[in-house]
Amino acid sequence: MPSLKEVKGRIASVNSTRKITSAMKMVASSKLHHAQVAIQNMLPYETMLEHILKSFLAAEAEAHTIYDQVRPVKRVALVVFTSNSSLCGGFNANTIKLMLNAVDKYAEEIGRENVEIYPIGRKVHEKAKKMGLNVQGEFSALADKPNANKCIEIAMELGEKFYEGKIDKVELIYHHFKSAGSQILTRKTFLPIDIESELNADHERDLSSVIATKESQEYLKKRGERQLDKEKENVKPLNDNFIVEPDMNTVLTQLLPKYAHLLLYTALLDNNASEHAARMVAMQTATDNADELLRELNLQYNKGRQQAITNELLDIAGGSSQ
Repeated sequence: MPSLKEVKGRIASVNSTRKITSAMKMVASSKLHHAQVAIQNMLPYETMLEHILKSFLAAEAEAHTIYDQVRPVKRVALVVFTSNSSLCGGFNANTIKLMLNAVDKYAEEIGRENVEIYPIGRKVHEKAKKMGLNVQGEFSALADKPNANKCIEIAMELGEKFYEGKIDKVELIYHHFKSAGSQILTRKTFLPIDIESELNADHERDLSSVIATKESQEYLKKRGERQLDKEKENVKPLNDNFIVEPDMNTVLTQLLPKYAHLLLYTALLDNNASEHAARMVAMQTATDNADELLRELNLQYNKGRQQAITNELLDIAGGSSQ
């Protein structure tokens, strides 16, 4: 049975930890809101570009460029997104595990040395270096501050390697942000571009809340569906009668690289929002655990103090009877 002084010290220690986790949860919630705004600002451009590509490909079924041509895989590049810091649950560990599984699979087919790693985030960079993987640069700054221009540089570098035949396939490994309580670990092909799979992909996101409880998510989802139904009633169809100059292939040659830049930047924003959401949930869980531990410690302290008072009263009563 620990002494009252020891229990009191533990209560003070847990209280101090609870203040830290509660503050970190509030900071993560604020950063998540900013990340959601960044995604929301990008969505109109993403939606329109997808619509234009879909219309073009529907009009010209035989239109192709080198960026959407599938070829035998002899060399692969993996662009892996993690965070720079920890305290976000299994966010980084799950991503790194999926990366290592992909590396092992490709190592059996084409050799470990033919798998290039583009690490975005300090955690994956350190792990890839430690494992002796073929690391191509270091892009940790992007994990904290998403930058469209830097994403375009990386996408252009990968596009040039793909165009020159130095790599035959590029994959992205990141967390897709669906809501504050749901981040989906995703592995998808970046090059060659598969327009059909991208257009049919799950683009659903809840960008209206930083609440991660299941009940709140269900309520917000139902409310969002009702609002979406009302908006659809007033939406006018887009004009798909595009005039293409000079020709379809030339336009696609310019448009597909831009779409590739958008895919990489979208993955970065998705992963950034997912990191803050995962950290917010982890810190909320830690705060709840601290509250439960405080309740138990306070109960233990009160029982110990009551026992000490009872013993003192018994000693007093025993002394007076002698």
